[in-house]
Amino acid sequence: MERRAYSAGAVKLSFWFQEFRRTVQLLAAGNTFDEIRRLSAEENLFRAPTQRRADQICRTVLDRAGALDESFCPVFLAGDLATQKLFALAAVMACDTLFFDFVYEVIREKLMIGSNELSPRDVRIFFRDKQAQDSRLANWTDYTCQRLGACYKTMLYEAGVTDKAKETRRICAPILDSDLRQWLETHDMGLVVKALTGGR
Repeated sequence: MERRAYSAGAVKLSFWFQEFRRTVQLLAAGNTFDEIRRLSAEENLFRAPTQRRADQICRTVLDRAGALDESFCPVFLAGDLATQKLFALAAVMACDTLFFDFVYEVIREKLMIGSNELSPRDVRIFFRDKQAQDSRLANWTDYTCQRLGACYKTMLYEAGVTDKAKETRRICAPILDSDLRQWLETHDMGLVVKALTGGR
């Protein structure tokens, strides 16, 4: 799995599961990325409120789908809703290295020690540690880190990995479908499996 430069771009993005699923359906039906871009521009495929937002959604979901080998489409479509959401989460993790690190270093470690709680302190410590390790993050404001933390928690909730409590959230350890697990492990994404299951 490719590691990309750390970015705070996720503050402008959402999980966009329905849009991701629609994209996968179109890809599985033989549409190209360019054809999906055209459908988004001409027909407001994702029902966005503005053209600018439509472009952002389309660009993001195509980037996420493109981060996975095209062989994921039939596995995704054959899965139940929970499996599809975890596949979409894996795609986000493949595109956003900082978010991947959050899941791997915070959620995985919680699962490893048998804890099912994600507290605001856990989020603050993660960003503080990253700022100490990476000079590019050192200049990020507390507000940026808070917004990113909120975005990460929302994505984990929408993927079914946590509940929606205001403060400390309960981690709902995902049960990975065997086909999803196998696909991830055979496509250089075994670390995603470990991140989501607390694997060593």
